[in-house]
Amino acid sequence: MPVAWSAQNAVEGQPAAPATSAAARAQQFTLANGMTLIVLPDRRAPVAVQMVWVRAGSVEEVDGTSGVAHALEHMMFKGSAHTRPGEFSRKVAALGGRENAFTTRDYTGYYQQIPVGKLEEVMKLESDRFATNQWPDDEFKREIEVVKEERRMRTEDQPRSLLGEQQNAVTFIASPYRRPVVGWMSDLDAMTAQDVRDFHQRWYVPANAALVVAGDVDVDAVRRLADKYYGAIAARPVPERKPRTEPEQRGLRRIEFKAPAEQAFVSLAFRMPQLRSVDEDSDVWALVVLSAVLDGYSGARLERGLTQGPDRVADSVGAYSGFTGRGPQLFGLQGVPASGKTPEAVEAALRAEVARIAREGVSPSELARVKTQWEASETYKRDSVMAQARELGANWIQGLPLDASDRIMARLNAVTPEQVKAVAGRYFGDDQLTVATLRPLPLDPNKRKPAATVHDGEMR
Repeated sequence: MPVAWSAQNAVEGQPAAPATSAAARAQQFTLANGMTLIVLPDRRAPVAVQMVWVRAGSVEEVDGTSGVAHALEHMMFKGSAHTRPGEFSRKVAALGGRENAFTTRDYTGYYQQIPVGKLEEVMKLESDRFATNQWPDDEFKREIEVVKEERRMRTEDQPRSLLGEQQNAVTFIASPYRRPVVGWMSDLDAMTAQDVRDFHQRWYVPANAALVVAGDVDVDAVRRLADKYYGAIAARPVPERKPRTEPEQRGLRRIEFKAPAEQAFVSLAFRMPQLRSVDEDSDVWALVVLSAVLDGYSGARLERGLTQGPDRVADSVGAYSGFTGRGPQLFGLQGVPASGKTPEAVEAALRAEVARIAREGVSPSELARVKTQWEASETYKRDSVMAQARELGANWIQGLPLDASDRIMARLNAVTPEQVKAVAGRYFGDDQLTVATLRPLPLDPNKRKPAATVHDGEMR
C-alpha cells in the first residue's frame, strides 16, 4: 500500500479472480540478534528478491546533517570489509541480477532480484555491507558531489520541487518531515565522511532492520541462510528515539515562490490524522476514499470539474491523501492554471469541489468504481514478486502486521458515502491549511533543460 494513497495508477476494469494474498503465504521470524526475517514463497518463476529494510530515513537526521541517510545509501555501494568500491554492483550483475536502493523520510531500503540459485551469494554480499560498510574518504568526497548534482537536477532545476520543499518547511515545525530527504545544499556542502559513518554505526543495527526474501524459495532454507549470514552480525541496542510532536496549527499559512517556469502552480496541504493501527476506527479511511473520488480515475471529479469544458480553470489537477507514515500526514490538492486563469481561481475551484461533497455527498456508484479499481490493483500487484516484497517491508517499517494490506482493503471497502461526506466537511478549513503558490518568472533560454521530476518522498 502506498503511503500517499491514490488510485490514479490502478488498473481499470474488473479484477481477476483473487489470488492468495502475500499475507497468507508469508512467515515472519526474529533472528537471535533481533533482526526481523520475512519470507514469502512464490513459485511462479525461478527468481528471488532480497530486500533489506532499515528503519532509518531522514526522520532520524538532526539539523545540520540533513541528507545524511540518503548519502549513506550511496556510500553503501562503495565498499565493505570484503568488497572494493563498486564491486558489490559488479558482482550482482555477474550473477545475472539487478539491484538498487531507495531512501525516504521513514526508511532506507536495498534490494536485489536474482535467479533463485544465486540467493545465498547475494545474502552474503548484502549482510557484509550492512555490517561492515567502509570506504576511504576520497570515495565520499567524490560521491557527495554526485548527491549534490542529484539535488540540482531533481530539486533546484525543478520549480515545483523547490516549491514543495519550501511548503514542507512551512507546514511542519517540530516534525523532521520539514527537511528534504536529499538534504539542504548547505548541509551537503558541510557534510563529512564521519557524519555518514556515524549515521551507519548508530542506526544500522540488526534490531532496527528487516530482511524480506520473496520468490521461488523454501522457508526453512531461507531461515538457515539468514541465520548464517545476518544472524552472525553482532546485536546492538537500537538508539532511543525522542518524540518530536508537531504542534497544532492555528491558522492559515501561505507562501509565495517565484522561479523561472512555464506555468504557475498551486498546492494546498491540509493537516490530517495520523494512522496508528490498521484496526483503528479513524477518519483516515474515509479521507483516502475522498482523495480517490476527487482524483482516483480518468474523469474523476477534479478532472471533470476543473479541466474540461469552455470555462475550465486548470490544465491539470491532483489530489492525494497521506495514509501511513511515521510522521504527521497531509491531504493535498494541486493544480496548474489554464491560460488566462490565476492560481487563486484554481485554489478556489479545488476547495469548492471538496465543499460540494461536504454539502451533497457522493454517490454509491462513485465509491463502487474506486473500490473496484483498488481491488483490481491489489490483484494484479500479486503478479510481481518485487511489489509483494516491497509491500511487506513497508508494512514492517510502519509496525503493521503481515496481513495489513488485507485489513486495509477491508477498511476501505467498508467506507460509506455518509463517512466521505462527513470528512469533507470536517478537515478542510483554513486553520489546517498551508497554501504554496508558484509565480512563474521568464525562462532563461540558456539554462539546461531540467531532468524529470522525482517526488521528494523517495530518493534513488
